[in-house]
Amino acid sequence: MSERVREATEGSGPLDNPPGKWTGAFRTGENLAITFCLGAMVLIPLLEMVLRSTTIVLPGSSAVQSHLTLFICMLGGAIAAREGRLLALSTVTAFLKKRAKAAAALFSGSFAAALTAVLFFASYHFVIQTQDAGDILAYGIPLWIVQVILPLGFGLIAIRLILHAARGWKGRVAALLIACIILALITWLPLDPEQLVLPSLILLLIATVLGAPIFVTLGGAALILLWGDAFPIEMMPIKHYQQVTNPSLPAIPMFTLAGYLLAEGGAPKRLIRVFQALTGHFRGGSAIATVLVCAFFTSFTGASGVTILALGGLLMPVLLAARYSEKNALGLLTGSGSIGLLFPPCLPIILYAIIAEIDISQMFLGGILPGVLMVIAAGTWGVLQSPKSGIAAKAFQWSEAGSALWDAKWELLLPVVACVSLFSGFATAVEASAITALYAFIVEAWIYKDLRIRRDLPRVMAECGLLVGAILLILGVALGFTGYLIMAQVPDILIAWVTETIESPLLFLLALNCFLLLAGCIMDIFSAIIVIVPLMVPIGVEFGIDPIHMGIIFLANLELGYLTPPVGMNLFLSSYRFNKPMPVLWRSIIPILLVLLCGVLLITYVPFMSTFLPELFR
Repeated sequence: MSERVREATEGSGPLDNPPGKWTGAFRTGENLAITFCLGAMVLIPLLEMVLRSTTIVLPGSSAVQSHLTLFICMLGGAIAAREGRLLALSTVTAFLKKRAKAAAALFSGSFAAALTAVLFFASYHFVIQTQDAGDILAYGIPLWIVQVILPLGFGLIAIRLILHAARGWKGRVAALLIACIILALITWLPLDPEQLVLPSLILLLIATVLGAPIFVTLGGAALILLWGDAFPIEMMPIKHYQQVTNPSLPAIPMFTLAGYLLAEGGAPKRLIRVFQALTGHFRGGSAIATVLVCAFFTSFTGASGVTILALGGLLMPVLLAARYSEKNALGLLTGSGSIGLLFPPCLPIILYAIIAEIDISQMFLGGILPGVLMVIAAGTWGVLQSPKSGIAAKAFQWSEAGSALWDAKWELLLPVVACVSLFSGFATAVEASAITALYAFIVEAWIYKDLRIRRDLPRVMAECGLLVGAILLILGVALGFTGYLIMAQVPDILIAWVTETIESPLLFLLALNCFLLLAGCIMDIFSAIIVIVPLMVPIGVEFGIDPIHMGIIFLANLELGYLTPPVGMNLFLSSYRFNKPMPVLWRSIIPILLVLLCGVLLITYVPFMSTFLPELFR
């Protein structure tokens, strides 16, 4: 990903100086450590499944699995900080000139580093408290030794935020001094903390607009509010620890790993060939193939941007060869990047289920029919845009279809493996994710041999850990922010206000759609889930809306948020991938965005689509 897009969508660019001997060794050690954690996370559930039929029990396996997630969170977050790829809300810096961009990076990086340093100290005190309690994780290992990864991770992230705040060492020293001044003011300023809450939040907002990472925005807001109300800031690492060690959370990194293994192997070319062979004889067959293959990949990677970057270069020539206009091809590829977020085992569905405390398999079932509707909507638009006087459609060739299906048979079975292992009751969600990840590894590394175990696997697993770590980092600190809102009784106040203001459930759903579409435009989908779900779900219950239906509405709107001009994240990624200016992307996306919006309204007002399968298999 180019530096410009990385800064616009994820944070500052990578360090400009090549790593030295010791720095390079440390980077390699980080990558190997997160590779080991992901590998162990996959093997432990599989070992448990094998031992289930025997009298042998694997003691402490659940606790070890949960704490491997903690390690992936902190190590992945540190690697994301190292590469300048911590997820950020703002895209303003992409439009700034060189000097203004440097000043923005200096301020936002210094402020972010100062708040991360506060999280470091709070985590350190939390670990000391655990040490005094004498708790044991498993196999006689003291719990505090494992929890040390919290302050180590936050400390390393803070250092790297300083390093990314400026290009040269003079600028980095200035960033360090600014961060130290901020910490000194917080510690020694002779004012009541309550008086400093508003100015601090204003500075945090400015830093966010200028590119501070999302975890700093959410965690910083929680720290400032807790500090102002005289609550102990140790609540932040406690909530972070509790959320990241949730027993259901290991499913997220393992399903994501399966998607990354597919994307990095030869699966994109094989699957494109399959869908072209099956649909190429139809008018608009290339558009149908584009939508289907994008939905397939996004459902496993959980990140629509990965789909655009991985498949865009392969699919654009296909659409242009079918004589689609460049505008329509751009619109279809950009819009299809987020198609698939409603299909199992997509990461946002799992995250929503955990936050809303809904059974993951029920959420998976609830997303299938709405997901099919969105695929049909995008595919239909693509067919209607196909040139009527274009190249004559080729006759269906059984030999080509059979050959393509045979070549891709193992990858086409991946959704079957995931769904059967989950919905049959044969495995839990975590075990199903481990089976899926192992299957993807065997297919790409051993059957097709597209990935070399020693050369490619550590790189792919480190990239997967980077994405997952950046997301889990947000998830953990956001729970502290949510915890403050609950202590301040914000959900109760919001419920009372909404129920007094809006009487009709139909009107509430319309207002909810508008709000979520705006939130999806300005917020990353993961942070939106973490912050907004605890506030919206109780209101939905008050209006009698099924929690699964509410979740699908939520995710479908945020899916569109990726595409909403002017700052939808997929627009920036598509701009980079296809080297097109943003206004061109805005014009190309509007038609398909309106079509998908109609699909979202159908999902909203026809709850049967979301609730039929969950009720059928309940």
